[in-house]
Amino acid sequence: MARLLIVEDEVRHCESLRQYFSNAGHEVLVAGSAERAWEIVANQPCDAVLLDVRLPGMDGITSIKHLRELIGPVPIIVMTAFGTLDTASAAVRAGVFEYLVKPFSLQDLKSVLARALEHRDASIATHAGVIDEHEKEAVIGRSPVMQRIFNRVALVAESDVPVLLTGESGTGKEVLARAIHRYSRRKMERFLPVFLAALSPGLIESELFGHVRGAYTGAELHRAGLFEQAAGGTVLLDEIGDVPLPSQVKLLRALEQKEITRVGEDCARPIDIRFIAATNRSLPDLIRDGSFRADLFYRLSVYHIELPPLRERPDDIPDLAHYFLGRVATVTRCPGFSTQAMSALESRPWYGNIRELRNAVEHAAIASRGALINESHLPPTRNATGASTNRFPESIQPALMDWLEGKLQNIDLTKDNATVHQDFLHEVEPTLISMVLNRCRGNQSAACRILGMDPKTLKAKSMSHRE
Repeated sequence: MARLLIVEDEVRHCESLRQYFSNAGHEVLVAGSAERAWEIVANQPCDAVLLDVRLPGMDGITSIKHLRELIGPVPIIVMTAFGTLDTASAAVRAGVFEYLVKPFSLQDLKSVLARALEHRDASIATHAGVIDEHEKEAVIGRSPVMQRIFNRVALVAESDVPVLLTGESGTGKEVLARAIHRYSRRKMERFLPVFLAALSPGLIESELFGHVRGAYTGAELHRAGLFEQAAGGTVLLDEIGDVPLPSQVKLLRALEQKEITRVGEDCARPIDIRFIAATNRSLPDLIRDGSFRADLFYRLSVYHIELPPLRERPDDIPDLAHYFLGRVATVTRCPGFSTQAMSALESRPWYGNIRELRNAVEHAAIASRGALINESHLPPTRNATGASTNRFPESIQPALMDWLEGKLQNIDLTKDNATVHQDFLHEVEPTLISMVLNRCRGNQSAACRILGMDPKTLKAKSMSHRE
């Protein structure tokens, strides 16, 4: 059994951990702050530290340096509910054993602790690194899925293995690739994004690998390719699924052998670059279609990170919106978003993901002219194809016209007043109300703002539609 130090200021959580590990036979010490933890370990050695990030006084990550001086190579397990990519990277660089995102199960923590105790005698390497605050881009998210991605980025950044980033267009793959580079040992060298879909199929090898004079018509000078130009740095192969099959063979050799051959040249040239690839297409599907090599896929996906669409991480929308608003260059800076505007942002499907949200915030900042952003300042909602949803899509128009034509043909004005409007509402209103409520996760106040409907009216209509 081991002596554990739990550094946690939330009394209920701390007591739960203390009771659990005491029952498991461990001796448990507790501290409510980093400063108190230092006092404890200065007098009593411990075998492992469970360290929360958010603490009164000094935060957990900042405290690690002095804590390490006191405890030596004892494993530290960091626990956090709202970490950032900076937090995860700093924890990894500080030599923590594991970075756990709350909520986690006690069984998961027990498993991590068991592994930590097995390696308690191992030497922990520490790394220091200073990141220029002005170079940071928006890798933002408090949602659990983004917290896990922060952890994965921090773990892979300092290695040189290829990374494959997948996800829908606009989910931030290039921003994440830049973050991986920024936290790597290559951060002082060049980060070179290569948009492969924009390269001519006939010249893609010349662009990537370079060419010698006379290699083809128009090649009047020797020219180094993009891979040589990025020497020592990181290359992002954006839209990797668009690389022609013949070029994939040479690309695979560049990844595996760390060398390239210029077009028109026989000798290979060594390269020292880190590869990150990104795509919004399904590479397994392309492999089945015969348009992508399986061996290249396996080499690129040594470490695979899937970025979720924004609609699956709505908790991140407020943070992202405020971040983008702070970066908008307007004459008068907007004070922020009204409650209605933020509710509208949170309820939209965002088919264009983070890119669409950024554009919407910039549009609203200009439209508000320095005033508080209201819902009216936001651009129209777009559907999955990018078309405005202010009108029925053209595909629905024929069906709507057929329905109306049938209604109008059956009207007998000599007998009763027509009820076309009521009939139409009876057909579409239940679906409209149901979809808006689902989008607002049952929040009727938010649904009323979107529908432009009185709360009593919405409640009455919701009940009548269920009957």
